[in-house]
Amino acid sequence: MATLSFRDVTKTYPGDIAVIHGINMEVADGEFIVIVGPSGCGKSTLMRMVAGLESVTGGDISIDGKVVNKLEPAERDIAMVFQNYALYPHMTVFENMAYGLKIRKFSKQEIQSRVDRAAQILELSLLLDRRPRQLSGGQRQRVAMGRAIVRDPKVFLFDEPLSNLDAKLRVQMRLEIQKLHFKLKTTSLYVTHDQVEAMTLAQRMVVMNKGIPEQIGTPIEVFEKPASIFVASFIGSPPMNLVPVHIDAQRQVKDESGAVLQIDAASVPASLANQKVIMGMRPEHMTLHAPGIPIDIEMVEILGSEQLIHGRHADTAVVLRCPVGLTKDFPLQLGETVQVGSDGVHPLHWFDAATGRRLID
Repeated sequence: MATLSFRDVTKTYPGDIAVIHGINMEVADGEFIVIVGPSGCGKSTLMRMVAGLESVTGGDISIDGKVVNKLEPAERDIAMVFQNYALYPHMTVFENMAYGLKIRKFSKQEIQSRVDRAAQILELSLLLDRRPRQLSGGQRQRVAMGRAIVRDPKVFLFDEPLSNLDAKLRVQMRLEIQKLHFKLKTTSLYVTHDQVEAMTLAQRMVVMNKGIPEQIGTPIEVFEKPASIFVASFIGSPPMNLVPVHIDAQRQVKDESGAVLQIDAASVPASLANQKVIMGMRPEHMTLHAPGIPIDIEMVEILGSEQLIHGRHADTAVVLRCPVGLTKDFPLQLGETVQVGSDGVHPLHWFDAATGRRLID
């Protein structure tokens, strides 16, 4: 196991195309870090820089205290799991898992021992004689993980390893990866665009936006106190409701038309008086028929025990998550106007209208 360090790391492609704008982060020995963000945010580029598949334009990447910028991938003592499995179709499961050890001249006894151990961890012992075409998608991904485990690397790198699996398999494989990290406790860097994967797997997560780490923190920290509008709108399902408002000197909250919203002045920080801000409310922290914002109902999604109520206040979409039973006696009609507001337990979120950054910690 090892520490992983990023110091002012940047990446610029020819033509002065900057894709990573300076990342500083320390990853502790045995920590599981998830890098999450939309397509094109630089998360896979950052992963490839750690692996040695992309050069570092500026700054240093260190593994276990040693700067690895100039080292070849084979010299970095890392193991990478790709999204497309990259298994040799003509080899058995055993041969695929053993291949990296074989070309490194490990003894047959050591190869057998390492493959058997990895197969036992991943429940592949009965599949070692099969070829990839005889395996399911989840089994192939476990083989790819097994090939990485036998290396016994200092750092595991996972590059969107579950994106080719169906929804049910992704849930199963998330559990497998959690169990694997609990057993091995190897320092791991995991890249995904799926915020559910990030929330369930990460000990800490890095939310990337256009090559910039918008926020680094535990899943709970990122969910409860998003550092920016981008994080608030990316993390959470559905994402946070964000309503542009103006707060007057008496801490009355007004929408863009000047209409006063039914927001308790006591819930508005005094420091926000006379400012234009963005007010945020999580869909699951709101309730129907409560003082807050009037919305016109556009759609209701029934999700079993829960429902998503989609509405609109002026030009702003608002979503509320609540139990189905909450509207049993008062069914909602499309087009009707209802008041929705805070549940009174969770605080409102406030963001700067110009910068998008969080205003109140």
